[in-house]
Amino acid sequence: MSRLRTGRRVATVVGLVTVLAVVIAMLPGRRGWFDVGVYHGAVGHWVSGGDLYAWSTHNGYGFTYPPFAAVSMSPMAALAWYPTIVAHLLLTVLAVAFLLRLLVDPLARRHGWSRWYALALTCCLLAGLNPVRDTVGFGQVNLLLVALVYADLWLLERGSRLAGIGTGLATAVKLTPAVFVGYLLVTGRWRAAGTAVASAVGATVLAVVLAPRASRTFFTQTLWDTDRIGRLENVANQSLLGLVARLDPAHPDRRLWLVLAVAVLAVWVMRVRRAVRLDDEHAGFALTGVAACLLSPITWVHHLVWLAPGLVVLVASTLPWPPVDRAARWRLGGVAAAYVVLCSGLVWMFSSGWAGPVGFVGANAYLWVSVGMLVLLPVGRAAGADHQGFTEHCGGVVPRRGVAVDRQR
Repeated sequence: MSRLRTGRRVATVVGLVTVLAVVIAMLPGRRGWFDVGVYHGAVGHWVSGGDLYAWSTHNGYGFTYPPFAAVSMSPMAALAWYPTIVAHLLLTVLAVAFLLRLLVDPLARRHGWSRWYALALTCCLLAGLNPVRDTVGFGQVNLLLVALVYADLWLLERGSRLAGIGTGLATAVKLTPAVFVGYLLVTGRWRAAGTAVASAVGATVLAVVLAPRASRTFFTQTLWDTDRIGRLENVANQSLLGLVARLDPAHPDRRLWLVLAVAVLAVWVMRVRRAVRLDDEHAGFALTGVAACLLSPITWVHHLVWLAPGLVVLVASTLPWPPVDRAARWRLGGVAAAYVVLCSGLVWMFSSGWAGPVGFVGANAYLWVSVGMLVLLPVGRAAGADHQGFTEHCGGVVPRRGVAVDRQR
């Protein structure tokens, strides 16, 4: 019976992988490793003595990240094109493996599921998400940054003094993860926040030493040139500012954006502080990833991989299955709907324009998922207790998260 069950599970995973491969191959919009091509070209140009931010593709796209990103990507200059793609894919696979081990493996252990089967199914579900497909297809660094930041979640749960390093390094590579420094501050993790700031500053200073001209160009010119990134009203920009820009592309109302951003910040602060009081670090990190997507001026679809941990928190809050109470059933329906929307590529249907209420709703479909998660993501022991098993599994006597929090104050 055990062999029969294992055979069925293997067949299920192989079937899902096959279906995903066929569907992804048939979907329009090949990404062609575009962003890793930008990294490879710009870093190679810079290592050869050129201006990092002067390099561009034939259609005008150039390097937009801080100089430390170029320093960390400098090994690319020694690789040819295809080995660069392979190296990027391998790093992405390692990042996903870490995230699945941190977020999903404890659920499988607690509920007695086959661990390899649960992780394989989750990996397939993750691959179906439009943001993940675009991250891999473009050759983006998003999943690597998520893994860096979530390494701090792992360190916080262990009460480690090193907590904050991952967030600091991720912030030095790309500015969006800086919201997690805010998370450490508003939840009273002064030591971890200081470590994050010191790591970000240290990495930036290292980049200044190694790339003084590029650093000067970035902080005096590139950082403030939003035209290098893309048009705000593009449907691929699923941020609050993108929504405001789609209301009036010619003259986006920055005051409206500021009001919406302050509202999001207020809700986020209230909810993450409650999450930490209730020892639900996973919900706190998930809410911060959602807030980062909403608050960033530019949130391309591939940036929305930050929503994936929130989907896991939502699923965890509905266990065991079938849900026994009405609220859990509603949450399960909600996470299923959010997952379908994020897989659908719905926003791309409105890339050539949108008109009327239906067009406006459709063009901002992913943003509505972010807003819903910010407001409705469950917070508390019921949603987060499943995750304690990971730190226990990693060895040693691990303090309760509440104790770890006190040590950081």
